[in-house]
Amino acid sequence: MILALETSCDDTCAAVVTSGGDVRSSSVASQGLLHARYGGVVPEVASRRHLELIDAVTADALESAGASLAEIENVAVTRGPGLIGALLVGVASAKALAAARNLPLTPVDHLHGHVVASTLAPDPIEPPYLCLVASGGHTFIARVDEPSRYAILGQTLDDAAGEAFDKGARLLGLGYPGGPEIDRLAREGDPEAFDFPRSAPGGPSAERLDLSFSGLKTSLLYRVRDLGEEETARRRADLAASYQRAIVGALGARVAGALGRERVPRMAIGGGVAANSELREHLGELCADLGVRLHAPPPSLCTDNAAMIAAAARFTEPLSYPDYLTLDASARPA
Repeated sequence: MILALETSCDDTCAAVVTSGGDVRSSSVASQGLLHARYGGVVPEVASRRHLELIDAVTADALESAGASLAEIENVAVTRGPGLIGALLVGVASAKALAAARNLPLTPVDHLHGHVVASTLAPDPIEPPYLCLVASGGHTFIARVDEPSRYAILGQTLDDAAGEAFDKGARLLGLGYPGGPEIDRLAREGDPEAFDFPRSAPGGPSAERLDLSFSGLKTSLLYRVRDLGEEETARRRADLAASYQRAIVGALGARVAGALGRERVPRMAIGGGVAANSELREHLGELCADLGVRLHAPPPSLCTDNAAMIAAAARFTEPLSYPDYLTLDASARPA
C-alpha cells in the first residue's frame, strides 16, 4: 500500500491507495473558511495550518483505511508545484515517515496527479487519452500515451480557469473560493444575458491549443463598472451565468479541437474546475457527440487530494533511503 501526502496549497491531504489503484482512504482538511476572510490563500497562514494538521490527517487516513504504518510499503508526497512553504511541510513529513521505517519515498508532480486521477478504481481510464486539467493555478490539455508521462497540447497563456473564477467571484461580491459560488449562483441566471469574450490565441486552427482568460476577467470588470453597484446586485445571477458560460465555452472549444486532432477514444478531466457542474455537463455532451468516452472523477478527486498523488506514484520511480533525505520542494512545475 501507498501512503500519500498532499500539501501544495491550502488543503492538508493524506490517502492510502493500493498498488492496483483501489482507494482505501482519502482524508482532506480544508482551510477554505480560514482564508475566506482574506479573499484568497495567504501562503504563510496556509503553511502554519499544514503544520498543525498534517499528523492528524495522516493518522485519520491510516485509521479510515484500516491500516497501520507497518503495512505501508511506499510513501508518496507532492514535491511541487505549489506554495513553497506548504510543500515543505508535506515533504518533511513524508521524509520522516519513510525514513523511520526505511521505506522508499516517491516525489510526485502535483499536475501529474491531476492527469492520472482517472486511473484510480473502480473505473480506471486506459491510455491513450486526453486530459483537461483546470485548477486555480494551472489550465492545460495533455495527451497521455502511458501514465508515467504526458505531453501538453495547449495551456493558458495568463490566468488559469480557476483563477478566473475566483477573480470573477470577487468582482461580483461573492465569497471564496469563487468557483463553487459562481457555479451555485449561475443556476439562477441567464447564461445568454451578457456576451463575454472567449479567447482562443492563434485562432481555432492554431497548432497549439492555448487559452487565455485575462481578457474575460477584464471584460467582467468593465461590465460591472458600467452597470453600477445597484444594477450589478440585481443582475448578479445573470452575470455569473454568462461569465461561467464563457469559461466553459472556451475550455470546451479547445477540448473539441484536441479530440478532433488527436483521435483518441477517451477523455479525462481533473483539477478543481473539473468539479464545475456546467463544465461536466458540457464536456459530457461534447464527448457523446464525438463518440469519445468521458472519465469524470468524483469532485473529491478533482479538487486537491492525496489519492491522486498516490495514483501518480504508481507510475513514478521511487527513491530509496537515504537518497531522498536531500529531496527539496519546488514551487514551479518541473
